[in-house]
Amino acid sequence: MVVLILLVGLACVLGGILWLRLHPFLALVLAAVAVELLNDALLGRAHELPAAARVTEAFGATAGRLALLIAMASLIGRCLLKSGGADRIVRRVVRLVGPRRVPLALMSSSFLLGIPVFFDTVFYLMIPLAKALRIRTGRHYLLYVLALTAGATMAHSLVPPTPGPLFAAEELGIELGKMMLVGAVIGLATLPPGYLYARWANARWDLPLRDTPELSLAELDELANRKEETLPRLIPSLLPVLLPVVLIGGATLWPLVSGTDQAPGPIAGVIAALGEKNTALLIAAGCAVLLYVRSVRPGAAQLGRDLNPALTGAAAIIMITAAGGAFGTALRATGIGELIGDLVAGYQTALLPLAFLVTAAVRTAQGSATVAMITAVGLLKPIVAAAELSYDPVYLAVAVGCGSKPLAWMNDSGFWVICRMSGLTEAETLRAVTPMTALMGITGLACTMAAAVLVPWPLGR
Repeated sequence: MVVLILLVGLACVLGGILWLRLHPFLALVLAAVAVELLNDALLGRAHELPAAARVTEAFGATAGRLALLIAMASLIGRCLLKSGGADRIVRRVVRLVGPRRVPLALMSSSFLLGIPVFFDTVFYLMIPLAKALRIRTGRHYLLYVLALTAGATMAHSLVPPTPGPLFAAEELGIELGKMMLVGAVIGLATLPPGYLYARWANARWDLPLRDTPELSLAELDELANRKEETLPRLIPSLLPVLLPVVLIGGATLWPLVSGTDQAPGPIAGVIAALGEKNTALLIAAGCAVLLYVRSVRPGAAQLGRDLNPALTGAAAIIMITAAGGAFGTALRATGIGELIGDLVAGYQTALLPLAFLVTAAVRTAQGSATVAMITAVGLLKPIVAAAELSYDPVYLAVAVGCGSKPLAWMNDSGFWVICRMSGLTEAETLRAVTPMTALMGITGLACTMAAAVLVPWPLGR
C-alpha cells in the first residue's frame, strides 16, 4: 500500500506539471492532499486533523522556516543587481581568475560557503552573480548555475556544522573534527566530475537567461550596459553576500572555539543572536538596500518600483517551495522510510554501499536530504554497534551523506529553489541538475570505499 501511495504521489506531481501543464504549486498541493487521503483510506491511520488541514499545517511549517529567508535573499539579489554590486564582483572575479576559470571560482566559493550556511541560502546569495556573469559574458549560464549548485550541495551533506553530517557524527560517535576533515576531502573529490558534467551539459543545452519573478530581461539588459565608473566599490558590494556567512558561521563555530557547548556569557549571546539565520539575512538585506540607495540615489517612487518586485517574486517562490515541503511531509507520513529500513535491516555485508542505497532510497521517496540522512543513520546505528568494522565509522557517515544526493526531484524544496530562482523549467532542472548531483553522490561513494580500504584509520581512534 505504501508503494502504491508513493506512485500516486509521483503521478500527481509529474503528470500534473509535465503533462497537464499545471502550475507547480497546484500540482504539489493536489499531490499532497491525495497522499494524505490515501494515508487515511488505505493505511487506516487516525489523525486529529483532516487531510487538507494536515497539508496546510505542513505548508505553513515549511513556509515558516523559509519565507523570511527567501524574501530577504530575493531583496539582496535585486539590490545587488540594480546597484551594480553584482556586476562589480563579477568584473573583479573575471579580472583575477580569467573568464575560463570563473565557473571553478563559483564552484569552490559555493563549497566553502555551504559549510556554515544552508544550501538554499548559498544559492539565494550567489544566483545574482551567475546572472551578472551571463550578462557580462553572454553565454554559459547553465554552467554557472550548475557550478554553484555542485559546490554548495556537497558541502551541505558532507561537512558539519550543517544538520545532516552533524547528526551523523554525533549518532555514530565520530569526532567532529574528523567528520569535517574527511567530509571535506570526499566532498572536494566529487567536484571534478560535477564540473565536467556541468561543462558537458552546458555545451549540449544552451540555456537562455529568462525573466524571473524578481527581475525581467529588460532590466538585465539595462544593467549590462553600465559603465564601470558608475559601479559601487568592491567591499560594500561583497558585504551583503559575506556578512550572513560570517554571522551564521560565527554562531555555529563559537561553541567549538570557546571550548564549551553552552558558551555562556554576553559575547556568546550577542554572537548567537546575530548568527540566527533570519536575523543575519535581515542585516544583510539592510546592507544591500543601503548599497542600492547610495549607488542609485532613487526617489521614493523609484525606490518602490525597483524593490517591490523582489518581494512579489519571492512570494511565488515561497508558495511553490512550501508546497514542495508539504508534499514531502505527506510522503514521510506514509512510513516509506521505515519500510525501506525494514527491507535492509537484515543485511550487514557491504555496509558502505548499503548505507548509500538506503539514504538514496529514502531521499528519492520523501525529498529532504537531511531527513534521509537522519533516517539512514537511525537504521544503521544498531548495525554499527553490533558489527566489528574494518574501517573508521566516519566513512559510514560520509557514505550516508553521499547517498543523500540521488535523486533530487519535485518533492524536494531545494529543487524548486534552483528551478525558480535560476529561471530553469522543471524539465530542464530534472535534465541538468538531478543527474549531476547523482553523479557526484556516486563518485563520493566510490572515493569513500577506496579510502576505507587504503586509509582505514584516517586520524586514529
